[in-house]
Amino acid sequence: METSSPIALEVPIISARYARRFVRFLEGKGVKRQAILQDTGVTAEQLDNPDASLSMKEVIELLSKAEWLMGDERAPFQFGQQLDLPAHGLLGFAVLGQENPRRLIAMIVQYLRVGLPLMDMELSSTGSTFRIRLIDTWGLGELRPCLTKIYMGSIQRISAQVCSHFSIHFDFPSQSGPEQWNLLAGDCDFRFNAPFSEVTMPLSGYPARGDDAGLEFLLARSRFPEPQPDATLDETVVQVREMIMSQPGRPCTTENIARRLGISPRSLRQHLAAAGTSFRQLRNDIREHFATLYLSDTSVPLESIGEKLGFSDQASFTKAYRAWTGKTPGDVRRHRR
Repeated sequence: METSSPIALEVPIISARYARRFVRFLEGKGVKRQAILQDTGVTAEQLDNPDASLSMKEVIELLSKAEWLMGDERAPFQFGQQLDLPAHGLLGFAVLGQENPRRLIAMIVQYLRVGLPLMDMELSSTGSTFRIRLIDTWGLGELRPCLTKIYMGSIQRISAQVCSHFSIHFDFPSQSGPEQWNLLAGDCDFRFNAPFSEVTMPLSGYPARGDDAGLEFLLARSRFPEPQPDATLDETVVQVREMIMSQPGRPCTTENIARRLGISPRSLRQHLAAAGTSFRQLRNDIREHFATLYLSDTSVPLESIGEKLGFSDQASFTKAYRAWTGKTPGDVRRHRR
């Protein structure tokens, strides 16, 4: 495919918030901001300006610089998984309220094509199965796999609301085996060297949502301040925190986190201890923050909040929250009212 004209590459087309989140993602992996931005044309002032936009040329320079700094070829997909609907801005909230799964998928494609116009998307369906195919309209060359992985990670994260299994095909090779990719998304079947880069998702069995609890959780979560990078934190501690934040419920165990990191549970415990913390401490800190957020910012029943955070019943949640804060969930909810 021919590359775009120099003039088109200079036009600001994408909100700088995506670059800001991308730089913070890399900082969480121990990469210095100065090293990321050097010689890219992107400035720290742009990243900190909520109204700034980047040109395609700046995006290409930033991705080119970051690709070799990331080290792990799966990192772009992992970053994409952090781009849930609130991360895409205010228009994302309109999509969050969509109850019809078919309409939700269509709106996701429509919004990403406008809000993140770095690749085009072709949507098709057969019965209850949807397919989203990615199309390179910029002539990205060697950067196409990196950007494709980012898109696929975000599509998987967003669409998980209405789909429990994905088939993700990439039209380029991978040096990592399927088992390494499954650590990032156990609900996905990954295939490489496919004819097209596309994701297939069956929506059967997903009726329209009858309540808005999931929406309330997501909206409250979007108001949780983004953690600022701390250069003193161990990289593994940062990764563990991110994994717990993405799934603080019952599946969030030492064994599962260790499996996703590709190490043994014993090694993970030893590493966290050497860093002056523990899995239990990290998880409880995050659950306390989320519990207070949900209690203050939503009307979701206490039992549902407890279940969301991995407690077997409301009594267990109440006991834990009182131990953390000295207050009961009911106290916080009554104060809110």
